[in-house]
Amino acid sequence: MIPVEIRVQSLRVVHFNQTKNEEGLRALLDLMEELRDKAAIRVAAYQQRVSRYRINPRPLREGDLVLRNASIVDPTNTKGKLAPNWEGPYKVKMVFRPRTLKLETLGGR
Repeated sequence: MIPVEIRVQSLRVVHFNQTKNEEGLRALLDLMEELRDKAAIRVAAYQQRVSRYRINPRPLREGDLVLRNASIVDPTNTKGKLAPNWEGPYKVKMVFRPRTLKLETLGGR
């Protein structure tokens, strides 16, 4: 209890009944398996809904504008956690193979 409740007891402390508390805990333990089953059903339904919304990435071509992941440029994270996650926009200059690109800034660098 906090020091104030020692002198002035709250309703929570005054109306506390140890036997009722233990009965309530036992009832919750009995319902635990049912609650787990309901949660598993909700997770399965959510995963089924999400699986319908798969996004197929389109291949990048020369001239497309892209953003570059800033953590690849700064793997030691010296800029701190408040630094932006993405840099850009960049223009795709050349595609070597999927996900391997040569980029240039909009200024031509």
